[in-house]
Amino acid sequence: MPVRAIRGAIQVDGDTREEILKGSAELVTAVLERNDLTADDIISIVFTATPDLTSEFPAYAARLLGLTDVPLLCASEIAVPGALPRTLRLLAHVDTQRARSELRHVYLRGAAALRTDLPQ
Repeated sequence: MPVRAIRGAIQVDGDTREEILKGSAELVTAVLERNDLTADDIISIVFTATPDLTSEFPAYAARLLGLTDVPLLCASEIAVPGALPRTLRLLAHVDTQRARSELRHVYLRGAAALRTDLPQ
């Protein structure tokens, strides 16, 4: 089965544990739903957070959603001046028969401004 990658991002309201967990869960759920995927289809997920988000690991939200046997990694996004603040991103590697052109990348809340070329 082909391996594909799906991108996503969400802007959260603040640097609190609750906001990071809620935003991360919303993003992972939307990626799965919009691409008709299950946890068994996920190979791995890399999460990044802008440097202003340090209250929780975004991957912990995926664990709480039941992705307990999926390799997850968190990293800090580089601090580019003027970049969108309070943003969580993910890169999910998945097993799917869908063509690359059929995949739906997910940009939620304020992060939708990052990819105005994609249908939301």
